[in-house]
Amino acid sequence: MNTRLNWMVRTMVEIDPLTGLPKELLAMEEIVREQQSIKIRIEKRRYGKKVTIIEGVGKGVDINVLAKQLKTKCATGGTAKGGVIELQGVHTKKIKEVLSDMGFPIEVE
Repeated sequence: MNTRLNWMVRTMVEIDPLTGLPKELLAMEEIVREQQSIKIRIEKRRYGKKVTIIEGVGKGVDINVLAKQLKTKCATGGTAKGGVIELQGVHTKKIKEVLSDMGFPIEVE
């Protein structure tokens, strides 16, 4: 019985105290983020309103959570539909800073 316990202790994975996830998974999330090709562009809508469009967010990232974080940082409204995040107004500089801090490679059109 004692050898079984020793085996279990040796095979346990280190857990990140902040997220509660295994540290190995956190490294995988960083790799997924680095492989993204995110593009930021501005579109002009009805009545001259401008919208910031963020495209190229892959399936390895929860787009709704990312959209919520961006809306909070930019203090604006927006939505996430079909793999695209739309934010009201022109926020290219702020979005570029926030996404770069999160580890995403950015391409501004």
